[in-house]
Amino acid sequence: MTVFYFVVGAIYWLTMARVVRGQVISLKTEAFVEAARSLGAGRRRIILRHLLPNVASVVLVYLTLTIPRVMLFEAFLSFLGLGVEPPDVSWGMLAREGIDVLTPVRVYWWLVALPSAALGATLLALNFLGDGLRDALDPRLRDR
Repeated sequence: MTVFYFVVGAIYWLTMARVVRGQVISLKTEAFVEAARSLGAGRRRIILRHLLPNVASVVLVYLTLTIPRVMLFEAFLSFLGLGVEPPDVSWGMLAREGIDVLTPVRVYWWLVALPSAALGATLLALNFLGDGLRDALDPRLRDR
């Protein structure tokens, strides 16, 4: 299971690294970095004092928007039987077990609907949280 989480983390880490790299490249040509450099600030001071605080909000927002995608990916893999193994529990595994007990004679629809609805509600809430954080931390929207 640890290998599974490392693989999922490695897949989604690449996009986070690309976003952070793009932000740092765009910020390093800004006037405040040039001013700090002209005042004699070293690389470490520029990174810690100027770049990290400006990148932190972007990383936080991107993280809250990435977590739902990772959760959905894990649930999908567990639904297919490639993710979490019993006795550990996942919403995808719960939905899969609900489908396994469906028969033409007895239809236990809630065994599939409730884990799926819980996953959907959690993903929706996390997306709203990420959207709200983006609106709150975006410096271009502060003037409005």
